[in-house]
Amino acid sequence: MDLYELKKEQYKLAPKVILKDNFNRIKTIGGVDCVQYQNKLIACVVVCEFPSLKFLEKQTAILPDPLPFRPGFLAYREMPAIIEAFNNLEQEPDLLLVDGSGVLHPRKFGMASHLGLALNIPTIGITKKISVGRIENSKVYLEKELVGFEVETREHANKLYISPGHLVSLGTTLKTIQQSIKVPHKLPEPIHLAHRLAKKKLKKLQNVN
Repeated sequence: MDLYELKKEQYKLAPKVILKDNFNRIKTIGGVDCVQYQNKLIACVVVCEFPSLKFLEKQTAILPDPLPFRPGFLAYREMPAIIEAFNNLEQEPDLLLVDGSGVLHPRKFGMASHLGLALNIPTIGITKKISVGRIENSKVYLEKELVGFEVETREHANKLYISPGHLVSLGTTLKTIQQSIKVPHKLPEPIHLAHRLAKKKLKKLQNVN
């Protein structure tokens, strides 16, 4: 993995990210997650109605793990499997929640931004930790620019860090995540479902082998 070349590509693609809503209303919302199985990645994509969060559809894909994990470069590892699963959906969601960073990223081009640009759909990034940024009153800044939010989704649980990925505004990012939490789950419901289904697929494969 040539990290220097990947950084160059991220810097080149980052200016193409659009932080404005390209929709009038969200009727369906998706969530994606990946888990590792031996030398492969299991990607799961879930689609729900919005704002009811009623489950509509799921798709999974299993592809070889192309790269070792490197912080800041998650898209290069997980995106091929996610796109494979996404392309099998019968109904493309209006907005996709991604277990990874959006513009809250050292080069303002995390996996949610990369995936949104690749699929040309609105995306929001959700992470459990951040490696960059300054938090003030639950707002996260890179230097002087507001790029995301720190949100508490469950009492006594660690906070989440959210940021727009592509084709969605900061305001819609915060509002959508707040509307996507289903008590008692910590994660937004589409990602919670995608993670649960990916783990279920993993367990099934482990039992077979």
